[in-house]
Amino acid sequence: MSDLLQGLSKEEREKARATSMPDWVDPMLAKLTHSYFSSEDWIFEQKLDGERVIAYVEPDGEVRLMSRNKKHINDSYPEIEEGLAQQALAGCILDGEVVALDADNVSDFQKLQPRMQASSRQESEESGVKVYYYIFDCMYIAGHDITACALLSRKELLKAGVDWHDPLRWTSHRNKDGLDYYREACQKGWEGLIAKLVLSPYIHGRSGNWLKFKCRMQQEFVICGFTDPEGKRVGFGALLLGFYRGSDLVYAGKVGTGFDDKTLEDLHEQLEPLERATSPYDKGEPEKKGVHFVAPEMVCEVAFAEWTADDRLRHPRYKGLRRDKDPRDVHKEDESERADL
Repeated sequence: MSDLLQGLSKEEREKARATSMPDWVDPMLAKLTHSYFSSEDWIFEQKLDGERVIAYVEPDGEVRLMSRNKKHINDSYPEIEEGLAQQALAGCILDGEVVALDADNVSDFQKLQPRMQASSRQESEESGVKVYYYIFDCMYIAGHDITACALLSRKELLKAGVDWHDPLRWTSHRNKDGLDYYREACQKGWEGLIAKLVLSPYIHGRSGNWLKFKCRMQQEFVICGFTDPEGKRVGFGALLLGFYRGSDLVYAGKVGTGFDDKTLEDLHEQLEPLERATSPYDKGEPEKKGVHFVAPEMVCEVAFAEWTADDRLRHPRYKGLRRDKDPRDVHKEDESERADL
């Protein structure tokens, strides 16, 4: 057994399974709750507004950065690749979030867009957007699958397995005081918190052992069309949004704010080849005047105030495109991820 694992209790060491490093592991996903709480059985971390990245540091030191839908994204974050190669133990799999920070040091998904949408490594490096990799879990290290180990044991191994200097950052947490931390998070303008059960293993999929405490409503939507621009507006007026309920694509309204001129023009250029004559919606329809439907192939992130009774968004604001989510996996978060506590 590796010296690294000797620091764990006998019970936790027995949970670590000696095996070759896998090529892929499905990430653990949190469920949404509106029942906020404090508990000594849980820890509470900042919910970061960036791109989820699984980092594979191979035994030979090669680094693979992968999105949650298995896209290879090293070219978007070359400094993260270099940092992991120099600062992480070879032969490990790490879980975290790549973020860009605003002037108040708050993670900002919109600010990350030039990195996520860059077409080459050079474009990423020349974007001027500084990024950090906040790492919060470890699934494999020192020749062992540690997903069966308790969360705090995995964090102990993670802390020991990385030399913590920028652009790699430790994701700090608080014990017990979830409610006070949640109020503080909302006051600071964070997206929210993630509550994690201390004794939980790493589950490959969505689990109630991780819970989202959201300060603001924000989620992914399928882009299903756009409207004509009016006045001096360029590109388009608003995006038509949707989500899946079962196999049905449901209309969720329009978003027309959160765009600058360059985003309007770039998005319009990407959407034009996807235009189709008929509506992609199975339930609900926008007014047809000035509407252009598109094949439901692109996903974007939208912040909003609340849902209406008829599945429409109130006061939506565009945040950016997502490349890490299949359109068919976009559901109304309250329905698909809600945890009953």
